[in-house]
Formats: sequence, C-alpha cells, structure tokens
Amino acid sequence: MPLSRQKAADARTRFLRRIGADTPFYRLFDHLPEISFFAKDRQFRLMCASRRFLERFGFRREIEVIGKDDFELFPERLAENFRRDDEAVMRSGKPKLNIVELFFNDQGVPDWFITNKLPLRDARGAVIGVMGTVHSYEGRREVLHPYVQLDRAISHIREHFRSGVSVKELSHAIHVSPRQLHRKFTAAFGTSPQTFIMKLRIQAACEALQREGAEIHEIARAYGFCSQSAFTQLFQKYVGLTPLKYQKRFQLQRAGSGVS
Repeated sequence: MPLSRQKAADARTRFLRRIGADTPFYRLFDHLPEISFFAKDRQFRLMCASRRFLERFGFRREIEVIGKDDFELFPERLAENFRRDDEAVMRSGKPKLNIVELFFNDQGVPDWFITNKLPLRDARGAVIGVMGTVHSYEGRREVLHPYVQLDRAISHIREHFRSGVSVKELSHAIHVSPRQLHRKFTAAFGTSPQTFIMKLRIQAACEALQREGAEIHEIARAYGFCSQSAFTQLFQKYVGLTPLKYQKRFQLQRAGSGVS
C-alpha cells in the first residue's frame, strides 16, 4: 500500500538521517567518466570532491583538498569568477546551470567546461554552501541535442576560428539571424557567440605556448590577434596570467615532472 505524502516525506527524512558520512551519495560520481563533483561550505572551502575532481589537481585522497578554496587551486582571475558564481547561488538560493567557462584540463590547458551549481541546505532549509558538477563540453554534446543549430555553429567555429569568425559570418553559415544566434547561445551557454569564439582562441593559444621554442608574438599573429599587447590583455582576462607567466609556469611544471 503506497504511503501518504506526509508519511513518505517522514520516511525519507528518517532514511537520510541514517546515512553515515562513510557512504556519501557523491561517490557515485567516481564511476561517471568526464564528470567532477564538488561541495563547498559557507566560507567557500571545499568539503567534498569526487575522484575526477581530485585527479584534475594531482591529488590522490579527498582529505588533501578538504579546506582549500579556489584561490589555492586556480589563478586569481579564474578563482574570482568561480567565487562570484558561488556567492550568487548562496545569496539567492537558486541554482546556476550550464555555466560555460574555462577550466584546467588534465594537461593543465584551459578548456571549455559546463558547470552546474546548486545551493546546499541544512535540515531547516538554510543555505550552508554550494555543490556542483563540472563536465567537459564534448561530454555534454548530447544534452544540447535540442540545439542542433548551435552544434553546427560550434563545429564551424572550431574549423574557422583562426581566421577570425564574425557573428555575421556564423549566423549566415547556420541560416539564422545574428539576434537569433545570440539568443540561442545565451540560452544554452549563458554567454555570447563572441565570448565563445574568444575562449576557443585562448585555448588554442595555451596549447601553442606549451610547445618548445614557442614565441608569444608569433602565436598572437597565428591566432588572429591584432597585436601582441591585445593578445596579452585578452589572455590575462580569461586565464588569469599573462602569456609569458603561463608559459614559464608550464615550463616549471614540465621540469619538475622530469619531462624533457
């Protein structure tokens, strides 16, 4: 015989109270490829993290990351962006979904990732933190099935971004107006087509900067930036480091790992 709504709610409450700290639900994320899970307290300190999240930073055990905040794990500019989103979720008590942002992948290269953040509440309903998932864009393509035109647009961007894809060119390629294109991008990713294109150019520049003997001025020219100073300014905006500092950091990491 099915339970009444109140009895079902009471049964759920009793069940959740019986669950011990040694069997957290988020351990399920350890078995889902390409998905990272995290949870933070009101002070924005990490309290929980899935295996994929730990591996991203070279940690082996969850305890190694507990108590750290974004400013200890990311360049300052990136950490500021993440903190701003966390504050908005905790202040409003509402989730922020499908946030497209740069996040460091396993090779230390910023890549496109889609983040979802939701408030964490205590037994009384008060917000006590934020939890979220991070998923690579490629791993989320199936979620964007309703946005078939956007998938075609992203493919076009990937193929032509070095030549400087304009919004007008992009909208013409997928047969929608610039206004429709902007609206669809904003609805799906929370960002404009222009920002999406710039993030890809910055990602490609990061990969180029890791090559032996790479010259910053040549990379700026190769990826369509009007000058080295413009490249430096935009790179720092999205990555939180200048191209030179990023290049030196990668060289130090490579030397520390013994890679020649």
